[in-house]
Amino acid sequence: MKIRPFRLSVLSLSLMIPAALCAVVLFLVVYSGQAMIFNGLHFVTNINWNLGDLYSDPVTVNGISIPPGANYGILVFIVGTLASSGIAILIAVPLSIGAAICLAEAVPHRIRPVLSMLVELVAVVPSVVFGLWGIAVLIPFIGHYLSPTGNGYGLLAASIVLALMITPIIASTLLDALMQVPTENRESAFALGATHFEVVSKAMMPMVRTTLIGGIVLALGRALGETMAVLMVSGGGINILPTSLFSPISTIASFIVSQLDSAEADPTNMSVRTLSEIALVLFIITLAVNAAAKLLTSGALNVRKH
Repeated sequence: MKIRPFRLSVLSLSLMIPAALCAVVLFLVVYSGQAMIFNGLHFVTNINWNLGDLYSDPVTVNGISIPPGANYGILVFIVGTLASSGIAILIAVPLSIGAAICLAEAVPHRIRPVLSMLVELVAVVPSVVFGLWGIAVLIPFIGHYLSPTGNGYGLLAASIVLALMITPIIASTLLDALMQVPTENRESAFALGATHFEVVSKAMMPMVRTTLIGGIVLALGRALGETMAVLMVSGGGINILPTSLFSPISTIASFIVSQLDSAEADPTNMSVRTLSEIALVLFIITLAVNAAAKLLTSGALNVRKH
């Protein structure tokens, strides 16, 4: 069979993305190999993170050189990541659905493109801008009116900032899907005596269910991996699990950034290898979220087929 140059070039380009992904994963696995051997399964269940004495002579444990007193546990950061992202999704999904339905059904046709463009522009605002807004506006508000300790930094602030960042992603995705719903479906529902609310909830939303799930997954991926904005408003909690919405937290992504300078001072390089292992854990969490979304999407498709 003769392979045409165009087909070969397209095939090569299509394989570049999975090849790059596999290369990144392979690097993380190989580079963090010693850290995985040293940390074991306690790595994800321990809440204590201690780089050890970086200025003393290294010690050898099980054939691996580490700073004296080094101990690595990331349960705090896993909880902070999942909690902030989960709360952000709970806030963002209703806002996104309401905004998308409003733009699709209530806003006049003449101004709809302008408003939808504004929604999409919010999605491309740099994360550091959201962080600065959080420090200047959100943190003082939470500290003065909501927090019993007077400290606005913590889980609630991080979740609200994340919610603002991911709401345009879900809203714009859902809006495009709602605009693609055939006019005949809407008119048929109205002809049967359905109210406007029933048309949207029973005739339109079931048709865009899969797209909505996809938009939520994209937004959740953004929330799980967000770095600077969360680092600026989360409070940088370490070695203590959050007990309330006002507890300081650290997410996996923000912790990697905040600890990188200190980890590079480790003469054994174990701290940097452990940060690579943390990055691998974040990748696994993201992969699990996408796999769950795929299952939900398949279930939604099966329901629609029947």
